[in-house]
Amino acid sequence: MISALGIAAFDPTGPLAPWSFTRREPGPTDVQIEILYCGVCHSDLHTVRGEWGDITYPQIPGHEIVGRVSAVGASVTRHQVGDLVGVGCMVDSCRECDPCKRGLEQYCDEGNTGTYGGTESQTGRPTQGGYSSTIVVDQSFVLRVPPSLDLAGVAPLLCAGITTWSPLREWKVGPGSRVGVVGLGGLGHMAVKLARALGAHVVVLTTSASKAEDAYRLGAHEVVVSRDEEAMRALRKSLHVIIDTVGAPHDLNEEMRLLALDGTLVLLGGSPEPHPSPGAFTFITQRRRLAGSLIGSIAETQEMLDFCGEHGIMSDIELIRADQINEAYERMLKSDVKYRFVIDMATLTPASSAPASP
Repeated sequence: MISALGIAAFDPTGPLAPWSFTRREPGPTDVQIEILYCGVCHSDLHTVRGEWGDITYPQIPGHEIVGRVSAVGASVTRHQVGDLVGVGCMVDSCRECDPCKRGLEQYCDEGNTGTYGGTESQTGRPTQGGYSSTIVVDQSFVLRVPPSLDLAGVAPLLCAGITTWSPLREWKVGPGSRVGVVGLGGLGHMAVKLARALGAHVVVLTTSASKAEDAYRLGAHEVVVSRDEEAMRALRKSLHVIIDTVGAPHDLNEEMRLLALDGTLVLLGGSPEPHPSPGAFTFITQRRRLAGSLIGSIAETQEMLDFCGEHGIMSDIELIRADQINEAYERMLKSDVKYRFVIDMATLTPASSAPASP
């Protein structure tokens, strides 16, 4: 086994703390990665606090991983020692079901294996995430990272980037498209950057006029305050795709009315409580659609990383030390980050009081 150090949650309410644990030795198709940076996603917080279901503790979060290959198995052909690589939200899938065979591992009928909070098929042990010094992942779930980009800014692309890229590609956003982005957080700011780079006209919908300056800086062509009834009426029937990143229940009726004929509203933000159901006539009168999208496939993620490398696109981040993670969680709850925290894993050090794995 490989000795490793991570930042773990030990129960739903206590602070995260350093934890010594072990990873499996690389098998024939495995890649071992020295983790350099790991993004901090809101879903990390929800998961370790038990808000998305029961989990096994200790639990190391983190699924926005950038690092360098430190070892490879004998049958690995896609990566070699020294390569810059990334790992996103999943590290395995059944590979046999229809979605997997279609290259859509995120929709695996058996459930994809999460980078943390899942179960390793190789060992039966819980998967542990990227707030750690090293990770071992099958080569099929390891991505190439463009060396031209700042590595810390790349980390959130492995979740926030691909989560917004996948629906933009699925609904064929490009020149001539008019795209609305609801919410200007970790997901929303990436949706703006990517849609703009794809050639779309981008409209940011926000409840706060104070976000307008930042929205324009990120690439928006227009900013509409959703509480401005006149401005919202003027925008009706004008958007082809709306990317809704808000993770709390809200009325979708007015957003639906902004869609043109055959327009699609795509929900990305997970909410434990249901949204109020839009009225049937908002669909019927313009043949509109309400859809959802889950992260993205490995192939889509590689496509997104390559696109970002070509266009110089990265997440806007605040780099933090490992010992600032609990402060970062509290700030994240207050939306006090622009737009993603990223941990510099070189700052991870053991604590003498931290418990060790068996």
